[in-house]
Amino acid sequence: MNWGVFEELLSGVNKYSTAFGRIWLSLVFIFRLLVYLVAAERVWSDDHKDFDCNTRQPGCTNVCFDHFFPVSHIRLWALQLILVTCPSFLVLMHVAYREAKEQRLREAGGDNYHCIYPNPGKKRGGLWWTYLFSLIFKAGVDVVFLYVFYRFYRNYTLPRLVKCELPPCPNVVDCFISRPTEKNIFTLFMVVTACVCVVLSLIEAAYLIGKR
Repeated sequence: MNWGVFEELLSGVNKYSTAFGRIWLSLVFIFRLLVYLVAAERVWSDDHKDFDCNTRQPGCTNVCFDHFFPVSHIRLWALQLILVTCPSFLVLMHVAYREAKEQRLREAGGDNYHCIYPNPGKKRGGLWWTYLFSLIFKAGVDVVFLYVFYRFYRNYTLPRLVKCELPPCPNVVDCFISRPTEKNIFTLFMVVTACVCVVLSLIEAAYLIGKR
């Protein structure tokens, strides 16, 4: 990954964000992205390998694992982080479009040039709507993923022992999840930070509407 380009994007998002947006960006980058990259991926790296069932029936362990883990936490979080950060880059693209348009008019107008966007990053007109849409979209993405996690993993927790009787298992077998306590701690941490991000996005949206 080119961290230089990523740093430029983050600085651009931070530049055109409100105070609440900067807090949201710090929360996503430090408490969600870094925790995901540094710790969470390692915790879930052995979830299939160390999912043990008390049977040697071929295929039983794989079927039970697929039933209790339909989608990996790691893959869901990766998709969530991608979708929740894209709207911020949409704001950057809108500002870049304004700057490019201003440059074209400056070159074409010459002495008759009239400035349309004195401050391209100022949240007025279409940029205001783009920024508001980005806030609503970010909050909506987090809410949808919180619901998806709740549906897949009731109460966002993993049990230590699950009982499985799906074919080709010969009978009801006991299956044991690898490091359930550690996984539950990380899951609850990610859930809480997602909830805080939703609240921040809604507060920023209310602030933006009130300021207008």
